[in-house]
Amino acid sequence: MKIAEPTVERLVQYHRLLEQLYHEGQKVVSSQEIGEMLAFKASQVRKDLSYFGEIGKRGVGYHVEKLYRHVDEILASPRKWPIALVGVGRLGEALLGHKAFKSSKFDIKVLFDVDPEKVGKRVAGIPCYHMDDIYDVMKKNGIEVIILTVPSSVAQECVDKIVSVGTVKGILNFSPLAIVAPDSVLVYSVDISVELEKLLFYLKHREE
Repeated sequence: MKIAEPTVERLVQYHRLLEQLYHEGQKVVSSQEIGEMLAFKASQVRKDLSYFGEIGKRGVGYHVEKLYRHVDEILASPRKWPIALVGVGRLGEALLGHKAFKSSKFDIKVLFDVDPEKVGKRVAGIPCYHMDDIYDVMKKNGIEVIILTVPSSVAQECVDKIVSVGTVKGILNFSPLAIVAPDSVLVYSVDISVELEKLLFYLKHREE
């Protein structure tokens, strides 16, 4: 099933909210309430959720646990993806410490950097290797996904090295540089400065 990227992003947000509501003991939630909590239109919420089957009742709302399990099943991964984080600077370390990067869907198995203070040690409990060892270490650990948090000046060089290993299927790129990879490698870029510019743009036009 092909799902549009914005829909996937909203599904992830629904999942997080429903998980919270479920653990808080809430039994029922309406599309209006979901929309208000996530700043979406209620009609958008209903459209997104009906796309995967009728799981709510008009005038009643959604059963929280049932909807949570349903969305969880949609987002479920058939296996645990082996991941490597490349670039253990401030951003890399911050991501490693974030609870969102502890998941049953993936396992950050190894780290790569060139800093002698980090290479050969464990950061957040994960072994850190030198970039020169990337081929052997990635092959040994079957790394298929990369989180890239290196400076833009070396981002493409790192990508070329990563791709040459032949095991990588996806890259989550936090570098502001638009990296180039083969069509066989899915690249998703997160540029925080662009997101901030978007926010400021919308704030400006809201005030006009």
